[in-house]
Amino acid sequence: MDTPNALRDFLRSRRARLHPHDVGLPDHGVRRVRGLRREEIATLAAVSVEHYIRLERGQASRVSDTVLDAVADALRLSPGERQYLRSLARPSAPAEGARSGTEADGGGVRPSVQRVLDSMSDTPAYLVGRGGVVLAWNRPASDVFADFALIPVERRTVGQLVFTDPQARLLYVDWEAKAREAVSYLRTETGKRPRDPELAREIRHLSECSEDFRRLWSEQHVLETTHSTVVLRRPPYGLLEFSWEALRMTGDPDEIVLVYTAVPGSPSAGALRAMSRAAEAVRG
Repeated sequence: MDTPNALRDFLRSRRARLHPHDVGLPDHGVRRVRGLRREEIATLAAVSVEHYIRLERGQASRVSDTVLDAVADALRLSPGERQYLRSLARPSAPAEGARSGTEADGGGVRPSVQRVLDSMSDTPAYLVGRGGVVLAWNRPASDVFADFALIPVERRTVGQLVFTDPQARLLYVDWEAKAREAVSYLRTETGKRPRDPELAREIRHLSECSEDFRRLWSEQHVLETTHSTVVLRRPPYGLLEFSWEALRMTGDPDEIVLVYTAVPGSPSAGALRAMSRAAEAVRG
């Protein structure tokens, strides 16, 4: 990812979503471009127009943290968007070539991490690493989402499972929301490592393969959710509703465990148990 261009595109997109009445400014008729002007953002941030233009041109090294915070306030950025702005403005070069904890440990997941996943016998859970690669999972996750063991590692990513696997549109009742969530996650990842070659290849591949990905990527959404709900369609078991939580348990900041739980005694919990019994019977 070209960091100056990414910074420019992000700031322009955040300007475009604001209207003068949103920030208490007068609206003098028809505007040539959507949203606020650069001069208006500079006024709201109490910085010079030159300072703001320099930032929007990607010259962030010459802009102070105080100005960054003021611009974030003026643009009404959410906490996740603020972090993304800082990541683009202050990229951490040493982290670009760093390996994830699982890779550094010899290319695999620690046995103790796998045992934790396996101990969740009635709870789908899987470990996601850098760039959205699914590194480890338990049997309920395979039963509910996909047989990850049969998917080549280069295709076993959050992005590709959502955008290139046709089963995803059948699985997720609100596929659009899941797709936006996946894109937001990947954008957050690129903010952390804008010069990561593997991540750049993933973004290029998804852009080439999916028009929906290109559309959602252009919206500049940034992930800030660590928990939510999802409804899955799993014939013949019907609809399964889960709450999910993103947990960090490996000590590696690039790795998270996604855990999906159903309300005890609910139809979804019963369906999950039935699905597990059926899968056990097939496995013998």
